Amino acid sequence: MLNKVLLTLATAGMMILSAAGVSYKVSLLDDSVVAGKQIKAGDYKVELKDNNTAVLMHGKKSIEVPAKAETSPTKFATTEIQYSNNNQLQEIRVGGTNTKIVFGDASTPASGM
Repeated sequence: MLNKVLLTLATAGMMILSAAGVSYKVSLLDDSVVAGKQIKAGDYKVELKDNNTAVLMHGKKSIEVPAKAETSPTKFATTEIQYSNNNQLQEIRVGGTNTKIVFGDASTPASGM
């Protein structure tokens, strides 16, 4: 009986944590373009607002862009940032996690950017 109560509390706690926005800190070394918006190089906090929106915060400035979180079968050793042509930010692989943030329209595959 006690095990069921603990399991229920643990499950409820995980649901509350997953409902809250997840955020990661990343450093962009070059000026970039994400979802058609120019952003400057620097340290950013990337918060996943829901399954199709990310908020990039740099100081007091923030922008919302279409993005989705994907889960890799293995953890990434370091944070990796992938660009396409013209410094178009395509995805961020978050070091120490198995989370990959793919920028662009959440209904299209990442290669379509």
